[in-house]
This record gives sequence, structure tokens and C-alpha cells, in this order.
Amino acid sequence: MAGVSDVRHVLVLPDRDAAEEAAEALGERFGVAEEPQLVRDALAGEDDAEDAQWLVVLRDEDGELDAAELDEFAAEWDGWREEP
Repeated sequence: MAGVSDVRHVLVLPDRDAAEEAAEALGERFGVAEEPQLVRDALAGEDDAEDAQWLVVLRDEDGELDAAELDEFAAEWDGWREEP
């Protein structure tokens, strides 16, 4: 059954600066054409902005991005890739 899959990768990063730097570097390193989406992810029950993580969400409909490479990439900013 051939359909368009909506594959996304989510990188979890410790702060906004790291997320913005990583989003910019994604285009340079992986040739990501579409701008990744940055999402602030406040930890459950926490109102303190200092405890917020930032998510970098990128679409990979063609399945061209390698999960292991994204793991290493996120680790450069003390982050990680969430498994879908």
C-alpha cells in the first residue's frame, strides 16, 4: 500500500539557543530543505521557563535521514532524538 508517510524526527534539546543552532545546522549538514519547527516543551507541572526543553521537529517523508546520524547530531548539543 503506497501512500505518503508523514515521517517526523524529533530532536530534544536543552534550551532555545541549542535548538536554534541545531535547526540552522540541519540544513547545512543534512541538506534539509524545509525549515525545522521549533517547539518549546515545558516539563509537566513546571511553570519555570528554565526547565523547558526545546524540540526540533523535522519532516522526513522520503525517509532520507539516518536515525543514527541524527542521534549523533543531537548529542552535539547535549540532546537526543526521540523514537517515534
